[in-house]
Amino acid sequence: MPKTEANPITLGTAAIDFILPDADGNLFTLADFDDSPALLVVFLSNRCPFVVLIRETLAQFARDHAGLGLAVVAINSNDAVAHPEETLERIGAEVRNYGYDFPYLKDASQRVAKAYGAACTPDFFLYDRDRKLAYHGQFDDARPGNGKDVTGADLRAAIAAVLKGEAADARQVPSIGCNIKWTAGNEPSWFSTAA
Repeated sequence: MPKTEANPITLGTAAIDFILPDADGNLFTLADFDDSPALLVVFLSNRCPFVVLIRETLAQFARDHAGLGLAVVAINSNDAVAHPEETLERIGAEVRNYGYDFPYLKDASQRVAKAYGAACTPDFFLYDRDRKLAYHGQFDDARPGNGKDVTGADLRAAIAAVLKGEAADARQVPSIGCNIKWTAGNEPSWFSTAA
């Protein structure tokens, strides 16, 4: 199956503000998560096999860490015209069906994905209290068909460090997944049709 690796992003890069809707019409911005000592921004898809593999564990993972100070926000930036399973309505269904207790937002213009440098789904950006990038790596080493358990081990270790006020391990394995489905003519410079 075709796969795309996350772009290299410099650790310490500041989180970028956004204003995006969820399926209920609520608008969220970066400031809505100011009270949390750690923030995970994750770019998701409703259809990518790499996301399908982890989505139930990700939902539980977010619940497990909510009381520890981690806020999670998911963003779907896929072209919903060419891929109707990525519409705002379908995002709402994903939230209900898989127990996402975190906001799952639609980036219809794809501006937020471009600003963050997101390339694939899933693509994880973990920020510390100062909203500086502390981790931009994989959930764990499970992949569709490789038989490995979905544990979230890599991200779990990074979050534990950040919540203690420590640096996450600098050796970070990039996330791998489906490429973001860019609107025709809106592809960023790093996008490759071979991916």
